[in-house]
Amino acid sequence: MRTLRQRLAQRPLRRGERSSPSRFPRPHTLRARLTAGLVVLLAVSCAAVGVAAVVELNGFLTGRLDQQLRETGVRFPASLEHGGPLPSDLPQSRKDSTGETPIGDGDGDGDGDTRRQTVGTFGARLVGGTVTNAAVVGSSTGAGAQNVPLGAADRRTLAGVPADGGGHTIDLSTLDDYRVMAVQGRDGDVLITGLPTEPVEATVHRLELVAAVVFGAALAVAGFAGALWVRWSLRPLSRVAATATSVSRLPLSSGEVELWPRAPEADPRSEVGRVAGAFNTMLGHVEDALTKRHASEERLRSFAADASHELRTPVASIRGHAELALLHPGPVPHKVVRALERIEAESARMGEMVDDLLLLARLDAGRPLERLPVDLTRLVLDAVTDAQAAGPGHRWTLELSEEPVTVPGDAHRLHQVLANLLANARLHTPVGSTITISLETRDGTAVLKIHDDGPGVPPDIQPRVFERFTHGERRRTEGPDTGTGTGLGLSIVAAVAEAHGGSVILRSGPGSTTFTVRIPADNG
Repeated sequence: MRTLRQRLAQRPLRRGERSSPSRFPRPHTLRARLTAGLVVLLAVSCAAVGVAAVVELNGFLTGRLDQQLRETGVRFPASLEHGGPLPSDLPQSRKDSTGETPIGDGDGDGDGDTRRQTVGTFGARLVGGTVTNAAVVGSSTGAGAQNVPLGAADRRTLAGVPADGGGHTIDLSTLDDYRVMAVQGRDGDVLITGLPTEPVEATVHRLELVAAVVFGAALAVAGFAGALWVRWSLRPLSRVAATATSVSRLPLSSGEVELWPRAPEADPRSEVGRVAGAFNTMLGHVEDALTKRHASEERLRSFAADASHELRTPVASIRGHAELALLHPGPVPHKVVRALERIEAESARMGEMVDDLLLLARLDAGRPLERLPVDLTRLVLDAVTDAQAAGPGHRWTLELSEEPVTVPGDAHRLHQVLANLLANARLHTPVGSTITISLETRDGTAVLKIHDDGPGVPPDIQPRVFERFTHGERRRTEGPDTGTGTGLGLSIVAAVAEAHGGSVILRSGPGSTTFTVRIPADNG
């Protein structure tokens, strides 16, 4: 059976699933990748040069060894044929059980001609594919030729050397590696001359060691210098990245925005210079667009504030005249009375809208609110009492902490927040719904929650529920004379909460809607 790891390795990855991390971490930054690439290319180049040098030196030294073999000739192996007694003259004890004479069966010296022979020169004579003589030039002065004890494998190796006059490398169990050359003798025999390859191997190994040390040091120095060079070359790009990071941290959603950071100028002929120039141009365009947006917002706020201020007097005048007309003692037709009542109601509603617009304009302008200790618990009790009177068909539930919750702020505006949230819950839920108001202090923050079990806020309205003039679907039990909301209540809630350094969020679904207001509590 396959193991679990094997099955997971063969299973294709699903969408969104990450593969397991590799054994060797990959560099993530451009600087690290360039440095790693430079070091890898240099390592490959050094390895190629080292291998080529070792192969070339080994071939050169081996060729010199073959040339030395040709210059030495076969004098030494040929002299082994005539040195010493014949096999028939040897004592019986020097013969083996088959009657043949063993080659190099002892430590005795051979009688070969060792004049002008290099120490370690190997000589062997083969007759009919059988080694008859084998000796090596001794290292001590006057030692002459020394017999070489050969095993069966060594004899087969020597017998397999072709007599073509070329160099061949063989491995003798007694003498290690040798470079040998075999030629045909005058008597039909084969004469083999060899020189040890140990000097060649020692030289090649020394070159390998020197190359490894030199190339290793070169890689270390090149890696360090390359990292510095890459870092210096990418400094303009790093500055562009730092500038982009600084811009990303600026609040661009609203208000006056000044994109003061700019990427340092670089050589426009380079890729980094072109990127920096394009980035600065883009920032300039963005800053111009944000400046125009801010100017438009300021003009709109100024217009809303001026219009609200100018409309307050005419609306109040219309409402006063309507109320005065309704107080006329004489007979007035019913339709006229109805019209005057509607004028009074709509003028009152328009007056509330004007007041709300003026409040939002002042909050947008950043005008500070009062900062006095406010008993938020008392405000909740008063607001719920008013809501119960306005909506007796709803079930109102309070969940308050034992200790009163106090926050620094404007009591009138905070009461307006409570009134708007409760009115919103009452107007958008059917009669008989349960509305729960909870207040507590959590981590130095007053947390107010308004929860109801109504139908919920439609999903398409939730993203813009705190925007101005956003109207939700009112409950079906509303009568035709109840009027319609201004669409500013929740906007005022969000603006007042933000003015107090807090926030408001909505979580809604079928059968559960919760508005959560957080305001920093007064810990003093």
